Amino acid sequence: MDEEQRSQAHAEWLAWQRRVAGKERDAEFTTLSGEPVPALVTPLDRLDDGFFDKIGMPGAYPYTRGVYPTMYRGRLWTIRQFAGFGSAEQTNERYHYLLEAGQTGLSVAFDMPTLMGLDSDDPRSLGEIGHCGVVIDSLADMEVLFRGIDLGKISTSMTINGPAAVLFCMYAVTAEKQGTPLAILDGTLQTDILKEYIAQKEWCFPPGPHLRIIGDLFEFCAAEVPKYHPISISGYHIREAGSTAAQELAFTLADGFAYVELAKQRGMSVDVVAPQLSFFFDAHIDFFEEIAKFRAARRIWARWMRDRYGATDEKAMQLRFHTQTAGVSLTAQQPDNNIARTAIEALAAVLGGTQSLHANALDEVYALPTERAAAIAVRTQQIIAHETEVTNTIDPLGGSWFVEEMTDRIEGLADEYFERIDRMGSGSILDGVLRGIEAGYFQSEIADAAFRYQQSLEKGTKTIVGVNAFTEAAEEELEILRISPEVERAQVAALAELRGKRDGAKVAGALDGLVEVAKGTGNLIPPIMDAVRAYATEGEIIGALKTVFGEYRERPAF
Repeated sequence: MDEEQRSQAHAEWLAWQRRVAGKERDAEFTTLSGEPVPALVTPLDRLDDGFFDKIGMPGAYPYTRGVYPTMYRGRLWTIRQFAGFGSAEQTNERYHYLLEAGQTGLSVAFDMPTLMGLDSDDPRSLGEIGHCGVVIDSLADMEVLFRGIDLGKISTSMTINGPAAVLFCMYAVTAEKQGTPLAILDGTLQTDILKEYIAQKEWCFPPGPHLRIIGDLFEFCAAEVPKYHPISISGYHIREAGSTAAQELAFTLADGFAYVELAKQRGMSVDVVAPQLSFFFDAHIDFFEEIAKFRAARRIWARWMRDRYGATDEKAMQLRFHTQTAGVSLTAQQPDNNIARTAIEALAAVLGGTQSLHANALDEVYALPTERAAAIAVRTQQIIAHETEVTNTIDPLGGSWFVEEMTDRIEGLADEYFERIDRMGSGSILDGVLRGIEAGYFQSEIADAAFRYQQSLEKGTKTIVGVNAFTEAAEEELEILRISPEVERAQVAALAELRGKRDGAKVAGALDGLVEVAKGTGNLIPPIMDAVRAYATEGEIIGALKTVFGEYRERPAF
């Protein structure tokens, strides 16, 4: 704008302000995270945009508009459905159903004992087997889980953290037994242990040993499984724990920076390790805030990789991410409304430029989804992909004065958190994250945000349809997926049978070898694979490592 155009725009803006004065409804105009939302954003607010520095072109630094030049005009995102329940055999049947329904990637949900590194016959597993995901005790279960599915032709995401390396080895050996070379294996392992200490609380060891295993996994995958992503840094669970969008963004990317520093300590180049990292974000119900969060995430990552960590390869600067719609936005009341919520959240993820997407099923607030609910969730993605035509243009909301304003705002809030974490670590983000975990800093920040949001619901300044507004006296009971107690009995029996028929001496030798490597400094992935090949169980492998690494107890934060 020249001076005359700016003067005219300012005059029109003042006239508009006079016309709307006192005419707004009585409401709190804030985002879901509590950030103020301007009534109107005009070119006057964007005079210093710096287009090429802050927005640019798709597939070019700073990647605000997407990591690929053609985005969805070249290739659609991967449609995933988080699936896993009961036994490996039951879940295998669900996978075949989902693949036939048009799903293009698999995403494995594990039950709680598996997530905690426990075998099914452990007393702590009682009553939990197969309920929140599929039960996997050993290589035998993993072989059944992927029976009839060519792992050389499918991308698989596995959501597991504490015992992630063990499950990765089971997956890799299963691929080997199918005849699939590890060099072509494609997929993602979550592995994000820092997020566990911050939000989800599923760990096996203290932070140091976990970080050692992650470093070993980085080195092994870089050398042997180059297409595989050994870690998916997860903001999803941080957001589900009650964080704001800015906290999700900042804490997730800080974890990512920490893992880059971990790899650099191992002597790995940022240009080698950063392209192996992927991210996992939540898509919540505040449509524009979520789109802005995704755009800001790419820009921040590119800036830090180039300017802080010295990346020169453009792939190292490109933040790729998977998205899942917000589980915490689903309601038990009027559950059919969850279809609409999920569709809006999925659309935000697409407009934000996600690389893969899981849409929640309407009944997941109660239990794992029924087959019908899972199919609706897949169809929701397909409607967005093939009917809405939003994939016809790249970054359709780029240049929107409001979206760019929101992107700048959330980036600024994230930068404030990075400065604090950097100070806590005396110039090291890795040390800052570890000190923040030990001090309860992240946990307190999330708890405060969750409390503020709950207050807004109780005061009625934020509305959830069917919960604190537009309620119904009586609702029809929803048919949900229930896991039979027989699953647990059968799994414990199968595990006993496995222990009886395998070569016990071979198992003991493999576990002893693993312990010896754990006592030293060698890479732990090959001896874990040896134990897996001998059909050692997950609990036995984790138990052997605990004899060296010990266990972790969180210090309470109030």
